[in-house]
Amino acid sequence: MSSVTEPTQLQEGSAFPDFELLDQNGETQTLESLRGEPSILYFYPKDDTSGCTAQACGFRDSLPEFSGARVVGVSPDSVKSHKKFVEKYSLNFTLLADTETTLCNAVGVWVEKSMYGKKYMGVERTTFLVDRGGIVRKIWRKVKVDGHAAEVAEALKRL
Repeated sequence: MSSVTEPTQLQEGSAFPDFELLDQNGETQTLESLRGEPSILYFYPKDDTSGCTAQACGFRDSLPEFSGARVVGVSPDSVKSHKKFVEKYSLNFTLLADTETTLCNAVGVWVEKSMYGKKYMGVERTTFLVDRGGIVRKIWRKVKVDGHAAEVAEALKRL
């Protein structure tokens, strides 16, 4: 008899898991490369789709409000896809290619989803606010795009 275990969900106060992923320029990024300043890591399903584009542009347009923090988007898309997405929308922050969904699984955002009655695995839109030491201070799950960047900016001010 086999059992299905729910993915482990990262909790506030936990250390963000270490990772090694390529960014849109093919450069390796790690948790260590984010240390020293607060980071906003947001996980989204797919480059250049309506909701994900609105979310990315929201962070792009709000970047001055994140002064002193680093914004990083993560999805299962490829480096090439991320590069096109960054160029098309003039995104001014890092996108990480989690093509094997290793980090998505480690933080508990790679979940079973359903559309039109069909079940599939995908990214649950989630944002993590991580302090300069790598500790998760705030988590937004099942993010609604409208107003989200402003909500994250407010939480960053309280960090």
